[in-house]
Amino acid sequence: MSTPCQVCPLRARRIFVELGQQEIRAIQRFKAGELRIGPGTPLLLEGSNSPQLYTALSGMGLRYKTLADGRRQVINFIFPGDFLGLQAGMMGEMQHSVEATTDMTLCVFDRNEFFRFFSTHPARAFDITWLAAVEEHFLGEALASLGQRSGLSRLAWAITRIYLRMQSLGQIDASGGFPLPYRQQDLADALGLSLVHTNKTLAKLRDRQLLSWNEGRMIIHDLRALADLAGTDLEAEVVRPLL
Repeated sequence: MSTPCQVCPLRARRIFVELGQQEIRAIQRFKAGELRIGPGTPLLLEGSNSPQLYTALSGMGLRYKTLADGRRQVINFIFPGDFLGLQAGMMGEMQHSVEATTDMTLCVFDRNEFFRFFSTHPARAFDITWLAAVEEHFLGEALASLGQRSGLSRLAWAITRIYLRMQSLGQIDASGGFPLPYRQQDLADALGLSLVHTNKTLAKLRDRQLLSWNEGRMIIHDLRALADLAGTDLEAEVVRPLL
């Protein structure tokens, strides 16, 4: 059964822009159905021309590029509420790949209806443009982090950002724990670090009693100290559109 947009569990989160019933009905008409995939399933492939666009309704994944030698470079992580496939919708093909890390449920939208939806619902078109701009901003911030922060600071920055995003989605438990189903290699790739350096840096953060990470779950013991180490503020996540 497909989840009706009117009762979407994500819309109850304050991180997402509140919409009127008429606007939600328009998104429901744009929605073609839902897709459920398992861990490791490729959703979008670099160079492909996908006929569909997606919103992550539940579960987590990652975006990556394939290098000339076949290695994978992680460029970002995917959380519930993220809009996927916009590059194929606007540029004709994907410039990166998307893969599920956990079981995922995705809202599916027909790309053939994309431009009609744009033209008939300009406010939602602005939302999609905003999402693209936020993605670009994050990549710019990540690039600046790679160039200006030490390995310890980079890792603290990334984990602080992930914590704040998970907090906005209501995924933090009373102990400060949240699901983090990625490998150390994924974090290393995203931050421009070697796996060995990442492992040693995580050990330093653990020794300082700032965090612990076991079996796909991370617990933050001192968020303020972690943010101070990253040189970043603990600002709430910006309210974002949801399609």
